[in-house]
Amino acid sequence: MAVSYKRLLHMMIGNDISNQDLMRDAKISANIITKIRNVQYMALDEVENICMALDCTPNDILEFIPEEEKKRG
Repeated sequence: MAVSYKRLLHMMIGNDISNQDLMRDAKISANIITKIRNVQYMALDEVENICMALDCTPNDILEFIPEEEKKRG
């Protein structure tokens, strides 16, 4: 199974939140922004920090995708 942060990226665009804004508000490092951009797993505490900063749930910012779908699209 793969993870997708498209929901988070769409939320950031829709709410005009920059990477710097997210880093400051969620108290996350540039390394986490890189993981989001490169679709890599991040620790659950980082997901929690982002959700607290954006007043949302994990379902609002990420989704798990079966490997078959990842390979297709």
